[in-house]
Amino acid sequence: MASSRKTTAPYGSWKSPITSDLASVAEKRLSGVAVADDGRLIWVDPRPHQGGRAALVMEPKNSETAPMDLIPESYDARTRAQEYGGGAFAIKDGILMFSNYKDQRLYKHSLGGHSPVALTPDYGGPLVHYADGIFDPYFNRYITVMEDCRQSSLNPTTTIATISLSSGDIQEPKQLIIGSDFYAFPRVDPSRKRMAWIEWSHPNMPWDRSQLWLGCFSEVGQNGRSYLGIIDYELGSFSPLDIPFSDVLNIVSGTEYFYLEGASPSQPLSIAKVTLEKLSKVKEFSIVWSSSPDLYKYKPYFSFPEVIKFPTEISGQSAYAYFYPPLNADFQAPLDERPPLVVRAHGGLTGEARAILDLYIQFWTGRGWGFLDVNYGGSTGYGRAYRERLLGQWGIVDVNDCCSCAKFLVEQGKVDGERLCITGRSAGGFTTLACLAFKDTFKAGASLFGVADLSLMSAETHKLESHYIKNLVGKEKDFLERSPINSVHKISQPVILFQGLDDKVVPPDQSQKIYNALKEKGVPVALVEYEGEQHGFRKAENIKFTYEQQMMFFSRLVGHFDLADNIIPIKIENFD
Repeated sequence: MASSRKTTAPYGSWKSPITSDLASVAEKRLSGVAVADDGRLIWVDPRPHQGGRAALVMEPKNSETAPMDLIPESYDARTRAQEYGGGAFAIKDGILMFSNYKDQRLYKHSLGGHSPVALTPDYGGPLVHYADGIFDPYFNRYITVMEDCRQSSLNPTTTIATISLSSGDIQEPKQLIIGSDFYAFPRVDPSRKRMAWIEWSHPNMPWDRSQLWLGCFSEVGQNGRSYLGIIDYELGSFSPLDIPFSDVLNIVSGTEYFYLEGASPSQPLSIAKVTLEKLSKVKEFSIVWSSSPDLYKYKPYFSFPEVIKFPTEISGQSAYAYFYPPLNADFQAPLDERPPLVVRAHGGLTGEARAILDLYIQFWTGRGWGFLDVNYGGSTGYGRAYRERLLGQWGIVDVNDCCSCAKFLVEQGKVDGERLCITGRSAGGFTTLACLAFKDTFKAGASLFGVADLSLMSAETHKLESHYIKNLVGKEKDFLERSPINSVHKISQPVILFQGLDDKVVPPDQSQKIYNALKEKGVPVALVEYEGEQHGFRKAENIKFTYEQQMMFFSRLVGHFDLADNIIPIKIENFD
């Protein structure tokens, strides 16, 4: 595919085979895996081309056949629990239990059966959510985290509840464990009548202070960089396993093997089957599912990350990022030119940028942009002290670190200081807007469902994060002073905003307020709103449009070059 001779052209104008169609379809995030009784893997298969539907599929019996869909196309295995979802299904003895996205009811479905059967009531809408479920073999029931929003969507009641599997009739779930604000990961001991679970309460997030509980069932069933390796309890040793994944996300075990979700800079998000030899080393490693199975032919166009350690504004303190230089097998830039740069502030915001193959990044680098993924202070993966840098400092530490890292690359001669752009989703969108409001490092920004008003978000956000934000911001005056909406008069650089109109985490009116304020102020601004999208875009056509319009916006207003792709630009207020 790659030509033997490179064309010399300005950064940003290169033509890349990694198209927006390819990148948007590849934007898949696994949200659950399990092992069936016969040892085959079942997973949630996200399908942007089906409107963001989450299908349940099973590993085929042989590698020559395709994975088998397990539920009809009219069903969507997703839960709205805590707004972020996850843990939407479980499997045992040929029976699937799953949450259906549209009505959020729990359904029971026999493998090979015709139609799923609802087990929980219809409350007139998706008002009760179920997640993290598991079968209880002792009392023939299903144990699940239940989030009840019937009284309040902002402060729902969360419990661990049970649903009997004996009759198959629709029934009200029975509360098993109550009292805390949040529950997660109920797990039944397969050898004894006991159950473990995680719980925590406001104002903490689970990584700040959570508790692991162990309870015994009575006769009536009541309660009382990644490294993968083998732990020897007797010797107290840990022996790492040699696998090609540098990032491991989830593990489920079979009888003589296990499955894991993972990725690396050259391997997209995938599920692998691992067989061990004498429980000491990897005997066989094979890919069962890949978010982008046909990517290997594009390897000559992949940019690989460089670890960047840069000084922060605090003397003697460092932070980290991944820098992806522009790379294309068919193009090179003039020797005297430095590339434009896109900086990404990750969301979470207690999360991290990972060094894995991400086609969104390659979409930029293959066209001649540098890409910087910043793990600002407050990110996970570097220890508790690093993560707690952000306590009381959201809007300060993250902003300073993103600006410091971009300027560090300019000083190193890696990028063009006059063509620095920043983007981010959710919390990263807040950092994007705050950088533009309170710093002069970046020439343009793209905010995807980003927070503009901290006070409004704290008042309107869902239960899980209602105290989280207070811990990260601090006093009332800090909420006001750090909110970009209150300092819109300081924003003078172009901004493009993308927003889902069904977003409950960051209400749409925040993006609308920023847009209206900048439009009135005379700053170049554009707003793209998507019907039916929530906190994160799932439909392939919307993901594709977002990718293209971000690049077109930055190219027109900062890059000052013509894109090789035929993209029709949207109208930019105060510019077109």
